[in-house]
Amino acid sequence: MCDEPVDLDKSVNDPQGPSVDSRTADRKAKIAERLAHRACNSRKGAVKVAIAWPERLYVVEPAPLLAVAARLERKGGREIVGRCPTARDAREAADWLVDRFSRLVPGLPVTADVEAGGGQFLVVLTTGRR
Repeated sequence: MCDEPVDLDKSVNDPQGPSVDSRTADRKAKIAERLAHRACNSRKGAVKVAIAWPERLYVVEPAPLLAVAARLERKGGREIVGRCPTARDAREAADWLVDRFSRLVPGLPVTADVEAGGGQFLVVLTTGRR
């Protein structure tokens, strides 16, 4: 959830120790559970979980990544996840997204493309299945 590795050698009672996060109640989801820090998993119940886009990326109207991940995992296809003012900004965002999704939804083949249009650049995530 926080994008930091979970240390399996730590006690499950330690805030940084391993905990099983039940990502979704959707029985159709390919991966229903994942590892998380105990503190991150506990805090999740108190606040709406969101994956923050890095401040270094210039993305207008960034999509909520957990919702995007759930839709792509369930249906496949493609989804526009943000707009950028320059091709370079869009490429940086696309590269970050591919790396982030490789950890967020392991096993889901995701690629990111940049499409120009209307004086802006769209960042588009696509899965291998449709």
